[in-house]
Amino acid sequence: MKRATTLIIVFGVFITMTAIVVFRSISHSDSADSGFRGGATPVAAYSVSQQTFADIVEALGTAGANETVTVTSQVAETISRVNFESGQQVAEGDILVELTDTEEAADLSEARATLREARRELERVEGLIERGIAPRQRLDEANAAVERAVARVNSIEARLADRIIRAPFSGVVGLREVSLGSLVRPGDPIITLDDTSIIKLDFSVPERFLSVLSPGQEITAGTSAYPDEVFTGTIAQIGSRIDPVTRTVTVRAEINNDDGHLRPGQLMTVEMRQDVRSRPAIPGSAITRYLDQSFVFVIDETGSPPVLRQQTVELGGRIGNWVEVTDGLSVGDLIVAEGVHRVRDQMPVEIVERLGPARPLAGEAASALVSQP
Repeated sequence: MKRATTLIIVFGVFITMTAIVVFRSISHSDSADSGFRGGATPVAAYSVSQQTFADIVEALGTAGANETVTVTSQVAETISRVNFESGQQVAEGDILVELTDTEEAADLSEARATLREARRELERVEGLIERGIAPRQRLDEANAAVERAVARVNSIEARLADRIIRAPFSGVVGLREVSLGSLVRPGDPIITLDDTSIIKLDFSVPERFLSVLSPGQEITAGTSAYPDEVFTGTIAQIGSRIDPVTRTVTVRAEINNDDGHLRPGQLMTVEMRQDVRSRPAIPGSAITRYLDQSFVFVIDETGSPPVLRQQTVELGGRIGNWVEVTDGLSVGDLIVAEGVHRVRDQMPVEIVERLGPARPLAGEAASALVSQP
């Protein structure tokens, strides 16, 4: 008896719970069907705009001076005068260092005196010949003596010039490595001199991009020293050989450096833009994918409420959150920008927010990175 009563109670509880579950399921289904038929799903819409895209080739390069030289001495001598300070701007021909020239100066005075004496003797012999007193042979000897004296003066003046070290071109001197009284020998470095008015930027590019490289092509470069500044230049030369190990070609670009921000030896990032084009751009949040296909939901506003249409699209490059559309959309099409996981084809929607058009990166066009050698 007790067992039968227990079974009846358990059966009653089971029936009651089953009824509650069925009732809630029916209520939820009715509510969903009622919401689908009578209401519209809220979405954020975006009007497709046209943006500029480009394929970017990136590389790392090293900055070099337009002209650079390590100034040295041609003779072994002590320094008698230093006419520059570290980091000073000098002009072509400016005297940088003077070496001791006491012995050469004395020799030059002697040689000039000998030259004056030889010329006086030549004048005297010419007078004697005009009066018919001296033979013609004396004139030849006097002329030879003058020529020898002139040659000796020129030789000593050249030796003196070797003791005056001048700037071969205009530029900025580096850190001074000598002091007054220092003994320098041929080949000893005295100072470095760099012409940084133009920076020559050398970088390597994979050989597969050789066909799209040409002199005069514009490049942009940046450096960690000035992270907010973009430097523009043009390709000046392209190497004549491909490196057989790295399979890259060396490219040299020239950048105007009148402001003096760039210095030789700096590491710089280089960008070259190819295939610049204007295409429709959409936010990445508007895209759904299935297997190898991409879709967006286009909003058809001809009816009330608006209805969605699933549209297949072909995508191109991407920069940040913006994606290039190569096929499937036109500028001005209205699409679902956010919440695409909550909608489906032919669903009625309510536009609660309209997002503005895509904006390119500050000061430049949106681009698609395709290579980073």
